[in-house]
Amino acid sequence: MRLRYAAFSDVGRVRKDNQDSGYAGPHLLVVADGVGGSARGDVASAETVEVLRRLDVPPGNDVLGALAGAIHLSHDRIAELVTADPSLEGTSTTVTALVLDGDRIAVAHVGDSRGYLLRGGTLAQLTTDHTFVQSLVDEGRITEDEARVHPHRNLILRAVDGVHEPEPDVFTLEVAVGDRLLLCSDGASGVLTDEQLTAVLAGGTPDSAAYSLVDRSLDAGSSDNVTVVVADLVADDAVDDPETSAAATTGPMLVGAAAEGARSRGLGGPAAGSRDTGELESVGDTAPMAVEARRGRGPEAHDEHLDPEEARYAPRPPKRFPWFRRVLLALGLLLALAVIAVAAYRWTQDQYYVGQDAETVAVYRGIEAEVPGLTTHRVEESSDLRLSDLPDAYAREVAEGISASSLDDARDIVARLERRATCPDPAEPADPSPSASASGSPTSSARPSGSASPSASPSASPSASPSASPSASPSTTTALCTEPDE
Repeated sequence: MRLRYAAFSDVGRVRKDNQDSGYAGPHLLVVADGVGGSARGDVASAETVEVLRRLDVPPGNDVLGALAGAIHLSHDRIAELVTADPSLEGTSTTVTALVLDGDRIAVAHVGDSRGYLLRGGTLAQLTTDHTFVQSLVDEGRITEDEARVHPHRNLILRAVDGVHEPEPDVFTLEVAVGDRLLLCSDGASGVLTDEQLTAVLAGGTPDSAAYSLVDRSLDAGSSDNVTVVVADLVADDAVDDPETSAAATTGPMLVGAAAEGARSRGLGGPAAGSRDTGELESVGDTAPMAVEARRGRGPEAHDEHLDPEEARYAPRPPKRFPWFRRVLLALGLLLALAVIAVAAYRWTQDQYYVGQDAETVAVYRGIEAEVPGLTTHRVEESSDLRLSDLPDAYAREVAEGISASSLDDARDIVARLERRATCPDPAEPADPSPSASASGSPTSSARPSGSASPSASPSASPSASPSASPSASPSTTTALCTEPDE
């Protein structure tokens, strides 16, 4: 797809000069509404468009990043101009820019200029106003209809001014052939309802629609400059009619202050403005003006001699001492980590286990872990029980560590291990020597001699047997080793 576009800008019936700027090209659409009155909002809008128009090329991989970067670059450019010419203090601009990227558009927005999409006869607003009344609408304090006639409806909270970070809204949107796009300053959107915008956009060419929107806005009583950019999404192989498409004959279109050039005027000097669809021009002279810049006025500002455009921008207070805030944030994070670390360490010191201390069994406090620069466990209580006194199975458990729920539980584990120290290893066979010794004695005493009478043999055999004495020892040991754990 590609864009078939048209752009118009008019100084209006009240303003002395046009502080709006607009651009339309094969890949890029931009509307910027300069703010500042005598502080030369035309300089800010023209410079912003001048920076952004460099994006009117086939987009790269990071189109959103390119858009946001261009707005930040225009912010830096305005800061440079104000530094070079203090009379420009207070100048700023809104900006709504759109780049066509294949089958989608990338949008960047700051301020109260607007972007719309007309699809199938339905108009959708793409951008959200950064205004005082929009904040009231979002909070539910007033309705959309009330916002349109609110006395502070033109008070914007965010702009590109070279002082405050612009913080643009950036997003992408899928589009299709037949969609119609509208970018406009609040000189149009502030006086025309969505129904009126839809009625004009629904028919005609981009040229006729843009021209009609400007005229309708002026007829509706717009007291501001009016700038409109309309573009249709057409197939790449679509043929333009030279008689109905300005884009087919003029190429990229630059309108408003950006086309007229940033004009110089002395204190009280006149400045004229008119509708134009001028050829591409570079921004011209920015000589200083002897004016008093007024900025940062809120809804309470009242001055009968004050141009309403000068009081339009009420920026949020600049962030003072940003480095101090970052240091406080870093200290807060470090403090939180320290609290977590202390809590974790205290938890480990409430844990106990039974383990090996050199050659003996001991009760340990903490957890068995290695943390550089930190002792996570220590011997709480020692014992006289040697690891070599335990059966192999129990010795291995102690070497690996036996967890306990408390210090008393750990002591009970040690006590049970001490009882196990008297038990033979189940893997070793019992010593048969006592039984062998006992059985040999009666055999010897029962052996018959030649002088004895035959009747003595039976009586000698039972009286000489000592086997009952050695058999009692294994029975007692087995009872100790099979004592149930408490």
